[in-house]
Amino acid sequence: MATIRESLGDLVDDVDRLFLFSPPASFYERFADGDVGLVVVAAENAVGADAFVELPLGFDNVRDRVKFGIEGAMDQGFVAEGDTVACSVSVFGDDPDSLLRVRVDESVRSGVYDLFTDSRADSGVIRDVFEVAIDLGKKGQKGKPVGALFVVGDAGKVMSKSRPLSYNPFEKSHVHVGDPIVNVMLKEFSRLDGAFVVSDSGKIVSAYRYLEPSAEGVDIPKGLGARHMAGGAITRDTNAIAIVLSESDGMVRAFKRGDLVLEIDPEEY
Repeated sequence: MATIRESLGDLVDDVDRLFLFSPPASFYERFADGDVGLVVVAAENAVGADAFVELPLGFDNVRDRVKFGIEGAMDQGFVAEGDTVACSVSVFGDDPDSLLRVRVDESVRSGVYDLFTDSRADSGVIRDVFEVAIDLGKKGQKGKPVGALFVVGDAGKVMSKSRPLSYNPFEKSHVHVGDPIVNVMLKEFSRLDGAFVVSDSGKIVSAYRYLEPSAEGVDIPKGLGARHMAGGAITRDTNAIAIVLSESDGMVRAFKRGDLVLEIDPEEY
């Protein structure tokens, strides 16, 4: 009968790459000169890894984190379909504590990496809008649940496919998402109906927009309402992405090309 160490060794015996997710420098150094190529997936390349995938969000859901890392590695040519990789991740704390073995194939692709890297909007802008939506999902509006819809990128076309519900508080301003003061304004305005429109570079173009794309052919999961349908439809008809905070279940969801590609629970983020 195999020992525990021997059985665990089988997990990594024939892997093509070892993925280290947000590794401390000391942990990275333990494997840097090994016989298996490393791929580091983290917010920044603090360890100077040759193969690096930038992680724009924390992705507390380990499945989303691993999928993002593998999609990014496939896109950059670090791994290919058919490869087997081991993933060292942190589940219960800050230090790596779990090991996953994953076979790379197209089923791993969820569109999450594409959401950040192959969108008109800058990836930093997308990250900033996510953080506003997630923070709003945690705190609500004066302690009460609130829904919100942010349409990011391709602002000119989005504006042409929508109409104002009220005055536009950002009409003559040059404020950008990510500024702490602006984020407070976004959270305050979220209590009213309509979508926020954000440009590729992060400029707040408008609030209170009623989106008017055709919903024909847009398929969203059962239980999601008009806000999600509008978000999905506008991303099918434009090159924008939509980030939706649900008032009913508190989840943050992202749409691209009419498809739901990411779900985040703000309480777990």
